[in-house]
Amino acid sequence: MDHFSRSWTALRTAVADIPDEDFARPSGCSGWLVRDLVCHLVIGAQDVLITLVTPAESEPTADAVTYWDLVEPPTGEDPLDALIPRLAAAYGEPRLLKFHFDDVGSAAGRAAALADPAARVSTRDQVLTVGDYLSAYVLEWTVHHLDLIAHLPSAADPPAETLAAARASLEKIAGTPFPASFSDKDALLTATGRRLPTAAEKAALGALAAKLPLSLG
Repeated sequence: MDHFSRSWTALRTAVADIPDEDFARPSGCSGWLVRDLVCHLVIGAQDVLITLVTPAESEPTADAVTYWDLVEPPTGEDPLDALIPRLAAAYGEPRLLKFHFDDVGSAAGRAAALADPAARVSTRDQVLTVGDYLSAYVLEWTVHHLDLIAHLPSAADPPAETLAAARASLEKIAGTPFPASFSDKDALLTATGRRLPTAAEKAALGALAAKLPLSLG
């Protein structure tokens, strides 16, 4: 729960600090501008709000790790992926997109802080405890924070503790630890295909290199 709050607060702060002109820069998500990614984050915040008010009575069917599926890398042909840039462009001015994100994002943060970690919620035909659901999103927020600042060299990285937590989650999903020689940031970027490993890093990855990138859905 604490890692969720820290990762989400840091991401919201990063969005608030982006100058308007940088919303048209590329993000770390292939094919998306910064404004497109922020629009995606609005939808993510809405999903958190919806899930936290969708209680479930049955036993959990997933946890913070099994919530995620390994899927094929996006091709841009998914209807939602194609819709995001059009939605983002419809805002017209970055300040309007910033305002909407801050409004919905603040509400999602408050709802998460007020939620009972032991309560059960339903989303994507899965049942999780609130604690596991919010823990799963630490990986999402941290990777997207790195996407947001990919071409903004003066922007701050995610907090060290959430980078470490996101790495630990991704290692569990992959079923193996990443080499200790990788920083948490480089492990996340390399494992998800956002950064190509050097020859030495590929050798250190060993058999895991053939399984990369890991695309989560």
